[in-house]
Amino acid sequence: MRAARAKARPSGAASPANENGGGRRTVARRVTLEGIGLHLGVPCRLTFAPATGGEGIAFLRTDLPRPARVPAVVSNTTLSERRTQLGEGERALHTVEHVLAAVAASEIDDLLIEMDGPEPPILDGSAGPFFDALAEAGTAPSGGSVEYLELAEPVRVIDGESVYEAYPADELSVEVTIDFPHPLIGRQAGRWVVTRESFARELSRARTFGFVHEVESLRAKGLIQGASTENAVVLDERGVVDNALRWPDEFLRHKAMDCVGDLALAGRRVRARVVAYKPSHRGTVTLVREMTKLARPASPQQPTPTTVPSTVLGIEEIMKVLPHRYPFLLVDRILEVEPGKRVVGLKNVTINEPFFQGHFPGHPIMPGVLIIEAMAQVGGMLLLGSLVDAEEKVVYFMSLDNVKWRRPVKPGDQLRFELELTQVRGTVCKMRGLAKVDGEVVAEADMAAMVRDK
Repeated sequence: MRAARAKARPSGAASPANENGGGRRTVARRVTLEGIGLHLGVPCRLTFAPATGGEGIAFLRTDLPRPARVPAVVSNTTLSERRTQLGEGERALHTVEHVLAAVAASEIDDLLIEMDGPEPPILDGSAGPFFDALAEAGTAPSGGSVEYLELAEPVRVIDGESVYEAYPADELSVEVTIDFPHPLIGRQAGRWVVTRESFARELSRARTFGFVHEVESLRAKGLIQGASTENAVVLDERGVVDNALRWPDEFLRHKAMDCVGDLALAGRRVRARVVAYKPSHRGTVTLVREMTKLARPASPQQPTPTTVPSTVLGIEEIMKVLPHRYPFLLVDRILEVEPGKRVVGLKNVTINEPFFQGHFPGHPIMPGVLIIEAMAQVGGMLLLGSLVDAEEKVVYFMSLDNVKWRRPVKPGDQLRFELELTQVRGTVCKMRGLAKVDGEVVAEADMAAMVRDK
């Protein structure tokens, strides 16, 4: 394995993190780190930048022709091997878990993470350098009240060998058990109440680890291209290669740190007791999805609309734009809107949908044509949502091309629609749409539409 260099450079004078009461926090000043990515092996310059209250944690790819802002929320995750990934294709952000762990443990609510590459620098293989950089940046009030994810009831998730249970609590704690057939690891278990102080002391410096016998196969898949014994704990049959452990149970601590990072995808500070047996990134992301479904209603003390710029549209706002009504309104929420560029929307599929009564009775499957119709309605929100006279306009879809259905959509699935505007000529627009369930593409289509007066 080859060596990798990294350096951290704060912008402006360093100062310790500030206390600012119980409100939302952002960083007080910009701070930058540089290095090579673990899996893709691409150099990256990462900058933590202040954000406005209510904006949450988001990444911004500054190296793309059209910089893409990607909120760090579970609905944006894509299933991938050995890492947590947001988005896909050229916009994707890989291996974000260490950064998010440092942000969550620093109790920062609003932050823009600028990156000029697809993967944060791995640095020493831990969350420590990111945590230190955030401390150097200091914190400042960002406006509004802190939002928490608190469970209304226990949650249990099984994903392969990974088993999770999460319980209501007034703080975040993680209880982790791992089991690897290696003499230095074996079965290890531990519990941590996650605070800034405990994370700094017990978890932040635990490094990622891997095994020599996996190197060839992982690199054949395009992974660990930037890995070395300087940024990972590497194990052969006898022990650690060219390095030394920081704790005897550093492997366990790293898995706990990964859990903290993946839990940050809740988009809020998490208050829960999380018990994880053989955790994985995919398993923890699945847990977060279930926790968000069973979370208690948000506190009424939320930032007001005047202080929280947001593109999230609920059903009432959608009905002001789209002419559709039950049973043909197939959009529940709009998560993101970049006028003239792209839109992201959600459809929750339940057994109560009227079409399940007659479509494959006894084996409920959402009709493929309705998946495309829901996609088109989300596209309609992109075309109409920015018009001041939207109530006087209507979108007529003119053509569909390259339509593909990848797998069935069943009750309990959450459809995520992502559409990009590819061409505009007069009143005629073309869009490319994807429908996903749990990060997996289930349908896709190219569509053309025309905006006309009613």
